[in-house]
Formats: sequence, structure tokens, C-alpha cells
Amino acid sequence: MSRYITNNTNRNQINLLPMSLDEMISEDNPVRVIDIFADNINFHEMGFKYANTKMTGRKPYNPADMLKLYLYGYFNGIRTSRKLETECKRNIELMWLLNELKPDYRTIADFRKDNITLVKDIFKQLFSFMQ
Repeated sequence: MSRYITNNTNRNQINLLPMSLDEMISEDNPVRVIDIFADNINFHEMGFKYANTKMTGRKPYNPADMLKLYLYGYFNGIRTSRKLETECKRNIELMWLLNELKPDYRTIADFRKDNITLVKDIFKQLFSFMQ
């Protein structure tokens, strides 16, 4: 008999009723506010890089998704692009927020570098929105 609390489940066991990511995120979770806020921004009008995509070449990440990542990182004390990259791969809230996108740290850092003044303006808007 073990002296520790155990769950006695097998990690390799397939669940018959898998939960969706949406079921794992509660209705009052702050990531839902971030999602709604970022989806209602006109990135083309604000002048974000890659808001207008070209017909040729590799497709860029949507600026809305990258902004959601930065807003989430700011509210949770995750500042570096490498830590944000790691969180995209393991954090259920970020998986839900970004629809399971996993940008690398260089892409995350370049988004901040290319849009730094716009991101600052959006943070100001968000704080006025929340008050």
C-alpha cells in the first residue's frame, strides 16, 4: 500500500469522451476577454505589418493571433519570446486562444519589434476598455 495519493490511471489509456479545448476553458476565464478584444481590432486600419498579405510566398501569422499571445503574456508575467514559445506548446489556455498555433520565438520577437508602437497603443486601449 502506497503512502501517497495516487490516481491509478494509465497515461496511455485512450479516453472515450475526449474534452475539447473549449470545454477546458471556463466561461469567466480572462482569455475569453483577450480573444474578443483582439478579434475586434482593425489591424489593416492601424497599420500592422502583415495585416495585408501578398498572394505569393509563405503565409504569415495573423496579427490578431500574435497580439493575443502578447496580451496573454503580459497579463501572466511572461515577457520573453522564448518563454511565450514554450507556453504555446504546453499551456491549455494559449492552445485555446491561438487555435493551437505554435509560433517560434523569432516570429514572436519580430512581431513585437515590427509593431512596437502599435502594440503599446493597443495596451492603452485595453486598459481604458477594462476600466
